[in-house]
Amino acid sequence: MNESKPGDSQNLACVFCRKNDDCPNKYGEKKTKEKWNLTVHYYCLLMSSGIWQRGKEEEGVYGFLIEDIRKEVNRASKLKCCVCKKNGASIGCVAPRCKRSYHFPCGLQRECIFQFTGNFASFCWDHRPVQIITSNNYRESLPCTICLEFIEPIPSYNILRSPCCKNAWFHRDCLQVQAINAGVFFFRCTICNNSDIFQKEMLRMGIHIPEKDASWELEENAYQELLQHYERCDVRRCRCKEGRDYNAPDSKWEIKRCQCCGSSGTHLACSSLRSWEQNWECLECRGIIYNSGDFQKAKKHVLPNSNNVGITDCLLEESSPKLPRQSPGAQSKDLLRQGSKFRRNVSTLLIELGFQIKKKTKRLYINKANIWNSALDAFRNRNFNPSYAIEVAYVIENDNFGSEHPGSKQEFLSLLMQHLENSSLFEGSLSKNLSLNSQALKENLYYEAGKMLAISLVHGGPSPGFFSKTLFNCLVYGPENTQPILDDVSDFDVAQIIIRINTATTVADLKSIINECYNYLELIGCLRLITTLSDKYMLVKDILVYHVIQRVHAPFESFKQGLKTLGVLEKIQAYPEAFCSILCHKPESLSAKILSELFTVHTLPDVKALGFWNSYLQAVEDGKSTTTMEDILIFATGCSSIPPAGFKPTPSIECLHVDFPVGNKCNNCLAIPITNTYKEFQENMDFTIRNTLRLGKEESSHYIGH
Repeated sequence: MNESKPGDSQNLACVFCRKNDDCPNKYGEKKTKEKWNLTVHYYCLLMSSGIWQRGKEEEGVYGFLIEDIRKEVNRASKLKCCVCKKNGASIGCVAPRCKRSYHFPCGLQRECIFQFTGNFASFCWDHRPVQIITSNNYRESLPCTICLEFIEPIPSYNILRSPCCKNAWFHRDCLQVQAINAGVFFFRCTICNNSDIFQKEMLRMGIHIPEKDASWELEENAYQELLQHYERCDVRRCRCKEGRDYNAPDSKWEIKRCQCCGSSGTHLACSSLRSWEQNWECLECRGIIYNSGDFQKAKKHVLPNSNNVGITDCLLEESSPKLPRQSPGAQSKDLLRQGSKFRRNVSTLLIELGFQIKKKTKRLYINKANIWNSALDAFRNRNFNPSYAIEVAYVIENDNFGSEHPGSKQEFLSLLMQHLENSSLFEGSLSKNLSLNSQALKENLYYEAGKMLAISLVHGGPSPGFFSKTLFNCLVYGPENTQPILDDVSDFDVAQIIIRINTATTVADLKSIINECYNYLELIGCLRLITTLSDKYMLVKDILVYHVIQRVHAPFESFKQGLKTLGVLEKIQAYPEAFCSILCHKPESLSAKILSELFTVHTLPDVKALGFWNSYLQAVEDGKSTTTMEDILIFATGCSSIPPAGFKPTPSIECLHVDFPVGNKCNNCLAIPITNTYKEFQENMDFTIRNTLRLGKEESSHYIGH
């Protein structure tokens, strides 16, 4: 180890490793505190075994208090490094019964692994984690997917393999440099772009992923050129007296850019263009189009209207809060990349996801009286594929004849979502969060719930509408960027503790409450030193984060994985504002106008019956009927609301010479009776709809009671 003399200011050495090297990629940032005559490498400080970060980020050195650093240096001075044989070995192997201690640089030299996560564990060369490859089919060298130099595809300390792409191999040094440059928000697999699995494995193998923006995002005005319009007239003879750079909007001297390349321009008058909407190509692009034989075709292209979204329009959009640490340059880049994302309609997004559904059909045998278990069995069947079209057949439990009859897919999904909302997997009254159910976790039911939600949305199911904003934000922006509120706490006792702490008026009252709740606060790891009354706010925040987020970490991760089915979670994260409307809010109330426009008339209508139908809808809306708008929709389609992706097929009405209405939920068809009087029409409609729905509810309650 290199020793430095106490008074040598030009060669200040780290108090832990005694090296004066300044190499951020290897040892972390080198920090000197002249006031305390103290110099440390960030990694040497971070990985030391006997020190904890007790201060705020701006206190001491990175939140490590000066007195704690001195104590740790004193402790390490009594420990000898098993590599260089000198004192000051502040880092120890965490493996049981292993007594090896070493300096951080010495550990790197002997290929120890330092995990920059959790408890910041360190492992010596005998106990370090390794990547286990069950079978190695690679006989030849493969390129590192970062530097492209060929390496032997055998996992070792210096060679790592991607956990998500089996043919992606890396040099450790290449990964570390990329991680430091990319930061936690952009560090991901170079092949498949996966970040969760990839980062978890790289942290396990000792790659440091700093919690910062990517280096290219921190550069001031890094993407400024993307925000600039090209504004110069490039025609051979510019007629503008003010010069080629003059641009006067809404006049003949407005500059028009080439519709193909956008990097050349002309004044409208200089190219005899009558209006800004008229197409124009520069000479280079026109030559390319002409030589390709599509010149006339190109002339017919319609230029987007000037009111359409442009770069400046994007800058006026509300920026996404997904990455709170982003620099302004990064936010501008995101806006440019996303364009008019937030203007996308959720029904359009779900229809796009529906393009994955194949023509091949999978029939699900569903017992309406036991909707959850029969759905669970169907979705867990090894032959089930979420991308197959779903066909539903209703069966009766313990039916010796094995009879079945066609069922409505949308009714099945609607019943399933109702059951899910009221299940023990969620807690809360209206806005729900995930609960902690150990049995459900053991049976992997949280994953199945997420999978069911994803399948329901893509296959035309109803809006769930019961997510709390906290659960939604955790899914979109991550639990670490989400702050729960008191309304998220459904446990009465915990809510009372939070309220009592929050309403404490003196430090003495606050300490008294903490003493009363000592066992609970100690159990959840939220005990903290109280010095001022304002400390209560941090304590309340800690309790909320634990109870609503940390306590249900395992259910959340399982639920999140299930929601990735058919790419639903990725779409939610890309368009949060659109999906918030259907995940966190119930659908709008139905009205006579909505239902009247929803149902189309396919057969030759009976004018009198249709008049009765419209009058009936108005009577229901005015409360002059025993049924509701939702009852009518359930009777005809099986759904109490209009699905975000719409009905398929479109609901229709038939006028038939029958005594009572008939609802065909498979075809979303409602047959209304042709009667002599409106009174008879309303009585028949009310009687049939009311009793049909009552019988359905009794069947469900009969199963639940048993």
